[in-house]
Amino acid sequence: MSSKYHLPAGTSADGPYDVLVTPESAGWGHSGLRILPLGPGEAHALSTSDCEFLVLPLTGSCTVTSDGTAFELEGRTDVFASVTDFAYLPRESEALISSAYGGTFALPSARIGRSSLSARYGAKENVPVELRGAGACSRQVNNYCLPGTFEAEQLLVCEVLTPGGNWSSYPPHKHDESRPGAESELEEIYYFQVAGGENGFGYQRVYGTEDRPIDVLAEVRSGDTVLIPHGWHGPSVAAPGYDLYYLNVMAGPGQDRAWLICDDPAHGWVRSTWDAQDVDDRLPFGETS
Repeated sequence: MSSKYHLPAGTSADGPYDVLVTPESAGWGHSGLRILPLGPGEAHALSTSDCEFLVLPLTGSCTVTSDGTAFELEGRTDVFASVTDFAYLPRESEALISSAYGGTFALPSARIGRSSLSARYGAKENVPVELRGAGACSRQVNNYCLPGTFEAEQLLVCEVLTPGGNWSSYPPHKHDESRPGAESELEEIYYFQVAGGENGFGYQRVYGTEDRPIDVLAEVRSGDTVLIPHGWHGPSVAAPGYDLYYLNVMAGPGQDRAWLICDDPAHGWVRSTWDAQDVDDRLPFGETS
């Protein structure tokens, strides 16, 4: 089952994309992700069709031109160096992504049935940076496109950075049922980068219920992707000596755009221990604004 949901680097490459995950390839209805590398002076034309997108620099800078408006994205040197600015592209739009000096750009997406928003710029100064957990569960969350941080139709996007030796996405949690005020139904994509070059690694766990089984325990390296259609997910484990980054992309069928989670009751008690611990002093990573 792991091989169905764990996509090692290169195995989902297609055309210009290092990673191409669509609702069709994932076997679900809403969430998608493309990872686009561009060399110096290269450009890529993107048709959003029935999806909304972000253009989120992982490395490098770019210009995003849509409907006659150009957004200059300053970007960043790498995902551990700082948060980044980004651009939003609505459904049924055409865009050109061009990079004078080259870089790699994440294009998270959500299939939507309607669109009332326009293309616009997201400044890095407006990205809320949260230090979550404590002790060995300390991690940093960059909240790019969530309810209350940036308006979208259904798309939810954040980054999590975990110092080497720490656990994140913990306690294990799920969001695969629609329970008003308690849990929202969301498909999720994890895209990983690991500090330390080709030797860097981490682990990702996903497990289900008796009624909806899923069983993933994947060793993840830079460029790997894990798909989470349902079930408890976590921990994401950063091996000692290797800081772990992952991009989270979520979308679902709900009419309300919400991120509501339910902890695994076997492990939710861990949250109560954080009050007595300090946040890891290696956080935050780099520049946060």
